[in-house]
Amino acid sequence: MYWCNRYYLEKLFIAALCVSGLLSCKPDVHVTESGKRYFDLKQFINADSARLNKSAPSVLKTVQHNGEKPQTRRLNIKNWGEELALFSASDINKPAWRDSYQILQQGDSAIYTALYPELVTRRMVITKKGKDVAKIAIENVTKNLLYQTQEHLVYYPDSLYLIDKEQKVKLIGTNRYEITGKIK
Repeated sequence: MYWCNRYYLEKLFIAALCVSGLLSCKPDVHVTESGKRYFDLKQFINADSARLNKSAPSVLKTVQHNGEKPQTRRLNIKNWGEELALFSASDINKPAWRDSYQILQQGDSAIYTALYPELVTRRMVITKKGKDVAKIAIENVTKNLLYQTQEHLVYYPDSLYLIDKEQKVKLIGTNRYEITGKIK
């Protein structure tokens, strides 16, 4: 049988590889002008952090741990990049996640929902007023054998940010943090 010859099998494999490569070449209609498929959260938070660092607004920051009495202080944040790090860490524009989120447009909002349960950022809602971002809401979930973490993050540029984080650790218990920053 001549078709079983190694020479013919190698040629058949190379031809199949070339055909499959050509068939997979199609444009991605969801890619934005910046080359990102989804809203570029990291770039937005970095730019907004730089703007806030420059304008140096004061913040009325309230922190509550495990339902205890909240503590409130007026602060001047020195590094907004660190203050908003949980938001930029929730960026979903990683090459491996290119087709991992469903995008739904509802009025002025874009809703990104994770298609796979192993993704940390489960849902992100970007609400715009005209061309400007008016609100960012993010839900993050991390689960493994030792702990489970849920984060709810909300950011209103120029006015408010909220961080609600609950972590359940086996053998240790539950910790919950609620942080509210009112930007003045």
